[in-house]
Amino acid sequence: MRVKKSCFSFIDLFSGIGGFKIALENNGGESLGFSEINKDAIASYCENFTESHMNNFGDITKIKDLPPHDLLTAGVPCQSWSIAGRNLGFDDDRGQLWNDTVYLLQQSKPKAFIFENVKGLVDPRNKNNLLYILDRIKEAGYYANYHIINSQDHGVPQSRVRVYIIGFRDKEYFNKFHIPLTSNEKINLADILGIETPNIPPLKENLQQDLFAEPIPVKSMSLSSKNGLNDYFLFNDLRNGNTTIHSWDIIKTSKRQKDICYLLLKNRRKSAYGRLDGNPLSLDHFQSIDSTISIEELNQLVQLKILKTEEYLFTLNNSYKAELSEIEQKLFEYINKNQFVIDDLKVNRELKRNTMPILKTIESLKKKGVIKCTEIRYEFKNTKISTGLFGVNRIFLPSSDIFPTLVASNSNDYITLETLTPTNIDDYKKKFIEEVYKTGKYRKITKSEACLIQGFPKSFALPESRARWMKLIGNSVSVPVIEALCKAILDTGVFKQEETHQKNPQQTAISGTPFAAKVAPLTSAADFGVMF
Repeated sequence: MRVKKSCFSFIDLFSGIGGFKIALENNGGESLGFSEINKDAIASYCENFTESHMNNFGDITKIKDLPPHDLLTAGVPCQSWSIAGRNLGFDDDRGQLWNDTVYLLQQSKPKAFIFENVKGLVDPRNKNNLLYILDRIKEAGYYANYHIINSQDHGVPQSRVRVYIIGFRDKEYFNKFHIPLTSNEKINLADILGIETPNIPPLKENLQQDLFAEPIPVKSMSLSSKNGLNDYFLFNDLRNGNTTIHSWDIIKTSKRQKDICYLLLKNRRKSAYGRLDGNPLSLDHFQSIDSTISIEELNQLVQLKILKTEEYLFTLNNSYKAELSEIEQKLFEYINKNQFVIDDLKVNRELKRNTMPILKTIESLKKKGVIKCTEIRYEFKNTKISTGLFGVNRIFLPSSDIFPTLVASNSNDYITLETLTPTNIDDYKKKFIEEVYKTGKYRKITKSEACLIQGFPKSFALPESRARWMKLIGNSVSVPVIEALCKAILDTGVFKQEETHQKNPQQTAISGTPFAAKVAPLTSAADFGVMF
């Protein structure tokens, strides 16, 4: 129930469709304006909240100051830190928006703030970036700490892990703040689908039985499980488990062909075959494991579109006479012993940062006779995990507790309303393929279901186009999480403080560790330039 009396004011940066606004107003907050540049998000925000477009401060990079307010929130764009993206951090222009955010924090001096981002921000690879952000917040005069929270712990059926940086201008309230406990409210996927949660009887067999002639280690990837079996089926050739559907389960293949596929699956992640998390294998590699494997057998799997060939190693032709472009010459800086190893180029951070068209440049050098391929390897044709197989990544059963993270790009995750009651592992997989997959009894979630999964009202107005509304809802915060954080901030009493507490203290801290510092006044976001 919405609290009618306003007890604090707030401004919402990178507001999106208003997830912060709903949560804060439900707890007595009064909006003084928002900042957003996406046209669909602005339209949805204004329509759902009967908000004037005049209250949009616009592009954050052009905002010089904000009106006085108590709480500042920001869902800073996450692509720079996302594992799904290139994970370039401050090397990506979008990463620089953190500087603009902290600049406005320092300029407006609210009593508290909530900043949200993807879990990739706390990835070890981004350690220096996170420390940089916390340091800038500290210099702005705030006590702050970051917290990792999963939305499923706060009353929505969605696994959505996010980082929340919570800060206070006064140490007194920072010390009083405690991260909210897990919600007692339990909502399952079946509740969102409007059906009764199925009761799955226990299996009678040992789930640890060997599924294949040569067992493959099974890593648990369960978002939700009953009786040791996932409540969803994963369509993927790069993983394995009791509820994994491989392309060779769908395409007609012999036992011998299946065995070769499992051989690649078991060995492709070994460091002996390359630097990547998953590496293609050459014919020599296959034959070093099983000497009976022939190139004809591998090529048959290529014809079935289960495997593909990859040019892996390129050797320099020292007698070439072709004129090289600037990009081609740049690539030559990474040649080693007259050879290019394609994986070495793919993992090179500098080439990523400069968006070097590696494959296109390699192809150009081949046509000019500068290099030639000297090693062919074999890899699964479908190697993008989120894409899955044949347009399907995962299909969730109604018995599942939760749904995966909603993303802006409209994932290939589906749901089925069919209930399976297997008696054993093989029966579970067979029933699913025959009764759900082959009959097409599965679908994507609807717009109203997506809203409920994020904690928005079922009737929340969004564009008709699926791609457009998925982008908006996938980029939003989960409303119940923000409500829980807001209540925890209110419990500190920070918005009841006297005027004497509103001065910015000379001592600030990160994670409760005080230090003495005189902070020079900042005149623009550029003063937050990256130092490393």
